Amino acid sequence: MEKNNKAVVVFSGGQDSTTCLFWALKKYDQVEVVTFDYNQRHKEEIEIAKEIANDLNVRHHVLDMSLLSQLAPNALTRDEIEVKDGVNGDLPSTFVPGRNLLFLSFSTILAKQIGAKHIITGVCETDFSGYPDCRDVFVKSLNVTLNLSMNDQFVIHTPLMWLDKAETWGLADQLDAFNYIREKTLTCYHGIRGDGCGECPSCKLRKNGLDTYLQQLKKENS
Repeated sequence: MEKNNKAVVVFSGGQDSTTCLFWALKKYDQVEVVTFDYNQRHKEEIEIAKEIANDLNVRHHVLDMSLLSQLAPNALTRDEIEVKDGVNGDLPSTFVPGRNLLFLSFSTILAKQIGAKHIITGVCETDFSGYPDCRDVFVKSLNVTLNLSMNDQFVIHTPLMWLDKAETWGLADQLDAFNYIREKTLTCYHGIRGDGCGECPSCKLRKNGLDTYLQQLKKENS
C-alpha cells in the first residue's frame, strides 16, 4: 500500500477537513480534494473550499449530490428547519442521514478513477455532535465493503478520529496551519467564516476547543 502515494481528501472547507488536507499534504506526494454539493444551506461552503484548494494548489473536484437533500430534509439543507442540538437521545437537527456513507463511497469511486488508494476524512467520535456515521466502527465497516465492492485495496484514513477539538487545533499548529485554519475555514452553520457566529452548536464546539488549546499553550509558556 505504501507504494501508492496518492490521496483524496473529503473536503468541505471547514476546520476539520482543512486540517486533514494539511495532514495529507505532509504525508502524500499527490493530493486531490473532493467537495459535495448537496444543496447545503450556505453555498459559501463550496466557494471557500475552492479558495482553499486554489491557495494550496491542489486539484479540486465538486460533485453534485443534490439528491441527498431531497431524501433527507434537515437543518443543513432547509432554511425553515431550526439548527439545534439533539435532546433526550435524539440526533441534532443538522444530522444528514447517509451523508458520510455517500461521501466516502463516491470519494472512493473517484479515487479509483484517478489512481489513488488513500481516502482521508475528518470524521471524529471523540468530540462530536453524536452523528452515527462519524464513528470508527462505521468507517472501518464501510472500508471493507468498498474494497469488496470494487475488488481493490483502498484505505480510509481518519486522522482526527480520537482527537478532541483542542487536540485538533494542536494538530493544526503542528502542521504550521493554525492561523490559516482559524481565519480561512468555514465551520459555522450560518455561513460565517473564521470564528463564525459564536452561537450555533458547531461554533460553540470549535470555540471551546480553541479556548482550551490556547489555555494549554499559555500554561506551557508561563
